[in-house]
Amino acid sequence: MAEGTESGSVRDFAVSLAEARTAPIPEGARSAQLMNRGSMTVRFYAPDKIDRQTPHEQDEIYVVASGTGWFVNGDRRAKFETGHVLFVAAGIEHRFEEFTDDFATWVVFYGPQGGEDAS
Repeated sequence: MAEGTESGSVRDFAVSLAEARTAPIPEGARSAQLMNRGSMTVRFYAPDKIDRQTPHEQDEIYVVASGTGWFVNGDRRAKFETGHVLFVAAGIEHRFEEFTDDFATWVVFYGPQGGEDAS
């Protein structure tokens, strides 16, 4: 890691994929928190065989770091692969399905509780 990028266990401006893959996941959590500023939090998520997440209180963006599979977002379903960007509005049921063993994704939570105003 570049000098000056770490504040405790949360980085302030740079983190590599290799670092994200080895970041500790706190007990009771499903992902490792890597960055935080204001309402924005960056996490790294690599579920083991089944995605058990529940709806979140903030809007979120996934950037697929590796792997392929299917993404369910409310009543929609889409195939994804490495490099895809996926958006989920706050409060919407969503999950990854039929993903490969190497699946991992960056997760960016942002905005107010309940999500941004879509108008």
